[in-house]
Amino acid sequence: MSRLPHETQTKSMKLLHRALFAVLCMAMPLHAAETAPPPNDDGAIPHPVNMEDFEALVTNSPFTRSLGVSDSLILTGVAHFEQDTFATLLDTKTFESHVVSKTPNFQGWQLVAVGGHSAEIQTWFAKIQIPGGEVISVRYQKPPPKPARTKSGGSTSGGNAPALTSSQMNEAKTAAVNYKEGFSSDGYPKAPPPEMVAKLGRLSTSQREDINKQMFGLRNQGLGLDERRKIYEGLVDRSLQR
Repeated sequence: MSRLPHETQTKSMKLLHRALFAVLCMAMPLHAAETAPPPNDDGAIPHPVNMEDFEALVTNSPFTRSLGVSDSLILTGVAHFEQDTFATLLDTKTFESHVVSKTPNFQGWQLVAVGGHSAEIQTWFAKIQIPGGEVISVRYQKPPPKPARTKSGGSTSGGNAPALTSSQMNEAKTAAVNYKEGFSSDGYPKAPPPEMVAKLGRLSTSQREDINKQMFGLRNQGLGLDERRKIYEGLVDRSLQR
């Protein structure tokens, strides 16, 4: 009689141990399945995605954002003066001309490179770095027709240059006559040097006036003193060669 409770207790303990062991065996595969990848997963099967993965695409869609300043810019010309290269751009929306070189202009645009076949103007292109570090490519295109002038509008300096003020037009004309004194857009801090005065003396008054108008147009684009001087000297030399 005294052994029956002990045997009963032993059997109960054994049953309890077996039950706990069974529970642990069932829990271990479930835990392993949650924490470890399948044994045959080699990464070829894509993992599930959620909306957070598309957050950048939704906030900055390539179908709705603007491409920037390059949308309306075309290349209209390239000029080389000594070791410097200048490219002229035209904004076909505003018909504003822009001159870029290795020195950033007042808009922060900087000429990085030019390319294309020199004899085939249709192949010309220019690479421009804009503020922020982005480099855009602008290709040559024939400038579209300019809109008709209004009666209240000012005269232009020719080509696609921006309009000059009446005071600039008058100064360009006066400086063409008094060329020895220089003018505000020739790139010289004072009067031009004697060698430049000698070259200017070989040009006609109308040639000098036309060059002066071009220089005012470049000054309106924000070109600095040194850049204007180099272009001015180049324009005078080219006019003498003609």
